[in-house]
Amino acid sequence: MKSLVCGADGHFHAGDTCGSVCAPDIGCAVCVPQTGTCTGNSSHTCTADGTGYIDAVCDPAQGEACDANTGACTGACAAQVLGSSYIGCEYYPTITGNTAGTSFDFAIAIANTANADATLTIEDGALTTPLSVVVPANTVKVQILPWQLALKLCPGAATDACIDGSMGQAALAPKGAYHVRSNQPVTVYQFNTLEYAKGSDFSFSNDASLLLPTNVWRNNYLAASWAGLANVNGSEFAVTAMMDGTNVTINTKANSIAGGGAPAFAAGTPQTVALMAGDVIELTSRDGDFTGSSISGDKPVQVISGHYCVDVPDGVAACDHIEESMFSVDALGRRYMINAPAVTSIPSGKAEVVRIIATGAGTNLTYEPPQPGAPTTIANAGDFVEISGTTASFLITADQKVLVAQYMEGQNAGGGTGDPAMTLAVPVEQFRNSYLFHAPTNYESNYVDVTAPVGATVMLDGAPVTFTAVGASGFALARVYPLTAGPGGDGSHNISGSMPFGITVYGYGQYTSYWYPGGLNLTDIIN
Repeated sequence: MKSLVCGADGHFHAGDTCGSVCAPDIGCAVCVPQTGTCTGNSSHTCTADGTGYIDAVCDPAQGEACDANTGACTGACAAQVLGSSYIGCEYYPTITGNTAGTSFDFAIAIANTANADATLTIEDGALTTPLSVVVPANTVKVQILPWQLALKLCPGAATDACIDGSMGQAALAPKGAYHVRSNQPVTVYQFNTLEYAKGSDFSFSNDASLLLPTNVWRNNYLAASWAGLANVNGSEFAVTAMMDGTNVTINTKANSIAGGGAPAFAAGTPQTVALMAGDVIELTSRDGDFTGSSISGDKPVQVISGHYCVDVPDGVAACDHIEESMFSVDALGRRYMINAPAVTSIPSGKAEVVRIIATGAGTNLTYEPPQPGAPTTIANAGDFVEISGTTASFLITADQKVLVAQYMEGQNAGGGTGDPAMTLAVPVEQFRNSYLFHAPTNYESNYVDVTAPVGATVMLDGAPVTFTAVGASGFALARVYPLTAGPGGDGSHNISGSMPFGITVYGYGQYTSYWYPGGLNLTDIIN
């Protein structure tokens, strides 16, 4: 048969003889897109480019069924419906090492973005039986989960039980991550730990991560961390698999010690480990810095990176756990807006540290407004440069993709509250027009920083946001404080704008803080 190809005149013309099928808008192809077959609840569908087939299981726990007409999974959680963002239906909350006592809680906050109730199934991790959790439409539910002690690296019930050199070295935990599936799209955050105080006792060590759904997991990542503290508290990251038979190759920037079933790693020497679905490998380095380490899977993986308990800057009290779910290299961009976090005593922004990690050699950087003394080049892929003690707002532009991490400084660095926390800056290319985000109501103060193009209109919970332009960057900043408990009183907020914009969410308690991106798109960006 002859293929039909689109000519410059806008009409179809005969082309080459097809060995298989002739697909509209494509021509000769292996199969016709949007066609396939069902075998029970298993889908066998043609790819969008007609080059082959994709096999998948339509998961009833995610509200999916196989459509006999197209062979594709259908439902609100189907891949073609979800798109690529922080909103999804399947997640793997994963505990990372933290010195806080087990008397405080690990928890996830589930924000239901749908107009229907969401029913979630949670299993594995430290659960002995699965949980079923219902989150009503447009609300947030906080679900406490038992500590997975192998990954926490500190089994003690008392606060600071493992701060003086008794932290675990590493772990390889079969089914160590929690497996969360929802029948409606939701957003999931993890809190390690949830509370900063219980009665008169303080946890001293908290942070939170925006978790990314499995439909946007990819194969290649860089880690953002910090150097080991006084050869006691370690730099760390955890890798979680979503499929059986996942081979993960890790090339660390620092040496790690074997422990908990995980092998030792030597800096600069790639090593491969095999993981099954839900398995986690966690590495730590007490005397090195994992920032810039590369993690590559032959199947998609999740990477949560941070530190057991870190001083920022080094030697300035007090140490605090930091963590964040890494964006894949595919989702990274070349432009990032940076804003220092505010506190009530420093409303214009408390000093922070910004790290820029290169994905390619010879990366060049510019800043608007210009930042005196800021580095302008990064020599090698995986290397990073640092801007320390900055309170400025500015746009970073790189000529290659970069990963940008922001580090909140400790309580003794100024402000009288909080301690280190880490977030990832969101690429401008991944800004969205709307977000549902969560700010926990049990903290003393919460903020949302909003970065939008100059001239954009942004509404937070129905009220307009007021902006101040950032130099000649073309962007403007708004810091919203106090951030109330929201319309529903549960910490859930809606924000939308006339143009794509970005948000970060953070908050403070005595001796602790949290910080995470409020959301983002996670489309693949071609360099």
